[in-house]
Amino acid sequence: MSKDLITLEHISKSYDGQMILDDLSLSIYENSFVTLLGPSGCGKTTTLRIIGGFEKPDQGRVIFDGKDITDLSPNKRQLNTVFQKYALFTHMTIADNIAFGLKIKNKSDSYIKDKIKYALKLVNLEGFENRMPESLSGGQQQRIAIARAIVNEPKVLLLDEPLGALDLKMRQDMQYELKRLKEELGITFIYVTHDQEEALTMSDHIVVMNQGYIQQEGSPEKIYNEPENAFVADFIGDSNIIRATMVRDELVDILGAKFACVDTGFGENKPVDVVIRPEDVELVSPEEGTISGVVTDLTFKGVHYEMDVQAGGYEWLVHSTKMSEVGKEVGIKVDPYNIQIMNVPASEDEEAISETI
Repeated sequence: MSKDLITLEHISKSYDGQMILDDLSLSIYENSFVTLLGPSGCGKTTTLRIIGGFEKPDQGRVIFDGKDITDLSPNKRQLNTVFQKYALFTHMTIADNIAFGLKIKNKSDSYIKDKIKYALKLVNLEGFENRMPESLSGGQQQRIAIARAIVNEPKVLLLDEPLGALDLKMRQDMQYELKRLKEELGITFIYVTHDQEEALTMSDHIVVMNQGYIQQEGSPEKIYNEPENAFVADFIGDSNIIRATMVRDELVDILGAKFACVDTGFGENKPVDVVIRPEDVELVSPEEGTISGVVTDLTFKGVHYEMDVQAGGYEWLVHSTKMSEVGKEVGIKVDPYNIQIMNVPASEDEEAISETI
């Protein structure tokens, strides 16, 4: 079983009186690919900078491999950071860029030469030693920035939205490159992004954040299929989020229709929130559906059709490979396992936290 490599204990941080991180605690396993995911201003980059030593928390501790490194400077930590702006030295060759940290450490010329060759092979840029940064594409520059970081043999690689400046195709290619690098290097990756697809594609473990709080953490599958609240459900992919009533265990009233589900322990006749992913909504004939409605909008998305269905006073979002034309009467069915039940916030304060974090 993997051990904790990094532990954040009750971290708080504010700027100009505004709370950025509020009593945040987090454990990161050795050799994992962890993504800090959330919208702008959620505190994910601040968390990364505190791990890297670029910021000091107002309260709390950073534990690295069992040792308190809260006050340790970045250059004394066993980690390296790759930023969105690659920060390559434009007046240096690629070889000199990669060698920069090694020369500071007074490594021998033969050692540096071997490391440059190894790093360029790892990022699929062999033969680029004498090129200048401006002659490279954005994706190539990003890979050089990664090569420069990994030659220092860090235990952890921190990546702060490193693919944000790349176009879609290059970004997708680099996602798979990073995943491959992680497996080959066998080190811990901590990755910051606001892109849900990136997080789901690359991560072993996702930490969903907003306004200084961790809202939910877990595997990509758990985060997507079992969101713990409306914020996570809405932020990770498309969702139908509907206020409903839990009639009893394994039965929920959604918009006046009784749907079988698999959740228990929510009580009887209690208000709940229901999450149903659009790909889990099945359109059938009106008489076969648990609830019936009318298709109001249709868009072809390439791999599927996206449809809006007005049913029970709610506009359902539906993704399907089968098209139903606008104006057609349809029934809606949902497999009980695809209905996710969540507690309704008990108070306005709880609701504010669950929605904003």
